[in-house]
Amino acid sequence: MKNIKMKIARIECDLSQEQLAEAVGVTRQTIGLIEAGKYNLSLNLCIAICKELHKTLDELFWM
Repeated sequence: MKNIKMKIARIECDLSQEQLAEAVGVTRQTIGLIEAGKYNLSLNLCIAICKELHKTLDELFWM
């Protein structure tokens, strides 16, 4: 399932996939795969993305 919420939050923070990737320590391709719903994230990566995008786990990753 695509992660539209994360993509929207990233755009609202005016970050490119590359900028977000650099901030959380992964590649741009990883961010693209997460947004496409084709990557199984670790909890640590979920938390790092949430902190960078100023969102909670519930807001970005849970239904």
